[in-house]
Amino acid sequence: MLHGRAEEQAEIDRLLEGARDGRSGALVLRGPAGIGKSALLAYAAERAAGMRVLRGVGIESEAALPFAALHLLLRTGLDRIQALPGPQATALNGALGLRGAPPDSRFLVGLATLSLLSELAGDGGLLCLVDDAQWFDQASVDALVFAARRLEADGVVMVFAARPDFPVSGLPERRLGGLDGTAAAALLPADLPPQVRDRLVQESDGNPLALIELPAALSPEQRAGRLSPVGAMPVADRVQEAFHAQVAALPEPARTALLIAAADGSGELATLVAAGASLDGLDAAERSRLIEIRGSAVGFRHPLIRAAAYQSAPVTRRLAVHRALADALTNSASLDATDRRTWHLAAAALGPDEDVAHRLEEAAGRARTRGGHAAMAAAYERAAELTADPVRRSARLAAAALAASDAGLMGRAAALADRATPDLDDPAMIVALTQVRAHREVESGTPLAAGRIILDAVPRVTAHAAEQATWLLVEAVRCAWFAGDAPLAEQAAETLRELPGIDSPLVSQAVGLTRLLSGDTAGGMERISPVLDVPALAGLGVPGLTFTAGACLPAGRAALCEEITRRIVADCRASGMIGWLAFALQDQGFAQGLLGRYGEATATLDAGLRLATDLGHEHRVTHLTCCLAWVLAHQGDVAGSRERAEDGVRRADDRGLVLAATIGRWALGRLELSLGDADAALEQLAAVPPTGFGVLCAADEVEAAVRSGRPDRARQPLERYVTWARHVRQPAVDAIALRCRALVDQDEAHFAESVRLHESADNPYEQARTRLAYGEWLRRARRRADARTQLRGALETFDRLGAELWARRARAELRATGDVPAAPRRAGDPLSVLTPQEREVVRLAAGGASNRDIAAQLFLSPRTVGYHLYKAFPKLGITSRSQLAAIARAACVE
Repeated sequence: MLHGRAEEQAEIDRLLEGARDGRSGALVLRGPAGIGKSALLAYAAERAAGMRVLRGVGIESEAALPFAALHLLLRTGLDRIQALPGPQATALNGALGLRGAPPDSRFLVGLATLSLLSELAGDGGLLCLVDDAQWFDQASVDALVFAARRLEADGVVMVFAARPDFPVSGLPERRLGGLDGTAAAALLPADLPPQVRDRLVQESDGNPLALIELPAALSPEQRAGRLSPVGAMPVADRVQEAFHAQVAALPEPARTALLIAAADGSGELATLVAAGASLDGLDAAERSRLIEIRGSAVGFRHPLIRAAAYQSAPVTRRLAVHRALADALTNSASLDATDRRTWHLAAAALGPDEDVAHRLEEAAGRARTRGGHAAMAAAYERAAELTADPVRRSARLAAAALAASDAGLMGRAAALADRATPDLDDPAMIVALTQVRAHREVESGTPLAAGRIILDAVPRVTAHAAEQATWLLVEAVRCAWFAGDAPLAEQAAETLRELPGIDSPLVSQAVGLTRLLSGDTAGGMERISPVLDVPALAGLGVPGLTFTAGACLPAGRAALCEEITRRIVADCRASGMIGWLAFALQDQGFAQGLLGRYGEATATLDAGLRLATDLGHEHRVTHLTCCLAWVLAHQGDVAGSRERAEDGVRRADDRGLVLAATIGRWALGRLELSLGDADAALEQLAAVPPTGFGVLCAADEVEAAVRSGRPDRARQPLERYVTWARHVRQPAVDAIALRCRALVDQDEAHFAESVRLHESADNPYEQARTRLAYGEWLRRARRRADARTQLRGALETFDRLGAELWARRARAELRATGDVPAAPRRAGDPLSVLTPQEREVVRLAAGGASNRDIAAQLFLSPRTVGYHLYKAFPKLGITSRSQLAAIARAACVE
């Protein structure tokens, strides 16, 4: 019976009841050792009648073995891997070392884990219990958390129990504190005197394990009430001290057996005996309730007992036991045993040992073949610690840093990179270390600092590898573009121009972006526009195409950006390049928004935001948040747009993300314009930098200035926009420039020409804005019939796009002409009734993709895909999958 955990028990009951109804859920139980996390997991297992239960327990000594914990958790369901889609089955088999090639991506392993859990749930539900999650290897944690965040309609419950510092976010959690006085007293022996009971409740701080174990450590005098002053040790230390006393009281064979079991961690009885543990010793330890032996598996009753057994032994005995365990594993043929032997040898090493360091490198190589990048990092790092030669040590630290970066552990990767000495002379390794440091700064620090890191490293690379130096400098320009820093970009571009024989579309784009940042619009477009033709992009990989897609936006080529990013998204999903996928979804979604495809844009940006959050890429999250705010501003979601934009701008300003802040302020400016508050719009838009990406916002600044009665403040943004339009040479941009001229000069000829140009451009939102402005001008000129023509056209387009606030303004203007406008409608977008996730599922299903194909693309389980379709059909008024294609075509999502 549990005491004092009624709320947590109710939460678990709610999750289990939901699973029986086909819903999924997750819960992280956080708290210090002994607080009752394992007891709550046991409660969950007892309450899961009729459900399948999977259990896994983290083992500290196996934290460096990739996917070891995942294998332990899934071991009873591995026969169902064959039911997964081929790529997922191959990835999971490779990760678990069962067969096949290594997985292409850790996220593909996560997707396979998600699918397998859904498969194992069947019709009765699945309970997945993860104890001591803080000691799971990182690869297993990544896969399980990936799955937990995406379970929706699968009937799966995942409960993680972990220490307070378990580094996982984005899941519901409860932090367990000490029991109250009544519940704590209920755990104490009834024969203790009241003053002893009160003292134990006080000293235990309500920790259940302490309440259970501390009474057994009392001397007869203490039990009688003769107690010393309160000690200063933390509760966990006091409990561990009690366990120390229990271990010390055992006979020597039992203490030896416990030390061997504590050092080993695997719990394999045969291994423990081979290393010198006697069966009599193990039996004595089990009788003392310190361990449990089930079949051939030996486990400690609590992690603190393991710690007590290990730490109470002298260091000489610990080293000897690790050597004995390494010898015991010598003849095993399994890869896990080979790795465990290597780690025991490393634990027994007292100083530099090249033989063991080499074995650790081999272990890192085996981890690579299974996609265990965190385990690779650990092995390379320990190999470096055992390496005497400083250059070789730095090379191993560099390898560890790269592996940590691939695992998404950017803080650790940067720390490892910083430990590598400047003695490295391998250009490839210097480039890799530089990219690790810069990537950490881009996503968690400031892009300006990242660019400076790159520029500092370039001289060491240029003399030996000009092509690699070129890539670094292009990255430096990208960092400067994000930071809005012209001097950084100019320094990188100057160095690029000095490199011999280097000329490519990316170099031209980098130089062009630099000129745009410096205010040289003509020079910038002169370098960018010629290299945006599709033939010029042949041969570029995902990084190069992503850079190009970003350059398309300030060049006024949103349609080309969408086309390129669509290709990047497909390539990233096929190859598992998840980090680049989040980047591509960002630019694709914003381009879709610029083209007036707001439903698609919302779904795309929402998918990118969820992915960037999973990756922990703070820069990308901020940028995507601002982009989503910009799209929502067009759809009339005032609260959603304002909240996201203000949050995004605040975070962007704090970290020097000038490009993201520009988009966020543009979102707020457009939102205020649509609400008719020109003064507030002008305040936001005037804060946008005038160069670089900021020129795209200048047209709205012109309108805000004119509508607020301050036409003098429209002159400069008008000049900037017209100059940019002249060099971009795109019909939609020229039309907007003419609208701006018309607003400033109050010239009907410019309005009329703008409307005419819009007819040959694919930007319905801007066309409707122009017709609205023209209609307003005509009404004020008392030409009501002409005004109605323009205003009706604007209203029809705004309604079709779902631009509700702008449609409201067009209706008001029509009423002012004496017309009676039609009721609000969104006939042009039948998918507008769907959530972003449902919209993406429907779009793919309409294209003929199966539930499994959709699940693989959107990182969902097939059951969740089916659930979204089940919800979407009645909203769309259809009853079969065959009807989706026609609706999707009507929504123009193809």
